[in-house]
Amino acid sequence: MATKIRLQRHGKKGKPFYYIVVADARAPRDGRFIERLGSYNPNTNPATIDINFDKTFTWVDNGAQPTDTCRAILSYKGVLYKKHLQGGVKKGALTQEQADAKFTEWLDQKDGKITGKKTDLSTAKQTARKAALEAEAKKKEERAAAIAAKNTPEVEAVEEEAPVAEAEEAPAAEVTEEVAPAAEEAPAADETPAAE
Repeated sequence: MATKIRLQRHGKKGKPFYYIVVADARAPRDGRFIERLGSYNPNTNPATIDINFDKTFTWVDNGAQPTDTCRAILSYKGVLYKKHLQGGVKKGALTQEQADAKFTEWLDQKDGKITGKKTDLSTAKQTARKAALEAEAKKKEERAAAIAAKNTPEVEAVEEEAPVAEAEEAPAAEVTEEVAPAAEEAPAADETPAAE
């Protein structure tokens, strides 16, 4: 029976989540499988890959063929590199200790790259957030300045009109004073005929 290591799709539309399974090559994609080896979530950055390394290595060593995507995942996790090193041990080119040392060195480098990428992503996210907050604060200040500028010309216009109005009111006050005595006299004249 030809066995394949492949992805079995789960999740919802637009948010796929995959199980890494060993299945008969003739079985449907999401159908029957022999054993589940792990999971793969491409929705996170970097993608989350959880596999049972020993089971996966055993299946690959026994001849299970990974699909292209699974081959990339297994290469990323080091399963294929370990198989390569074990091939060297079987041929006598390496000892088991040398192969283990090379594999642990490779794992350390890989972990360093992954943590570096995670820190770069987090710092980029923080700087983007900081820049967005600064841009928002700047825009808020511009709006406040625009509102203040819009409101201040009206106040200045009222102050400019006030001295002109005072100059005009002074003669008007004199006129009203002159009219007021005449107005006082007029009602007295009006009252007398009404009294008669």
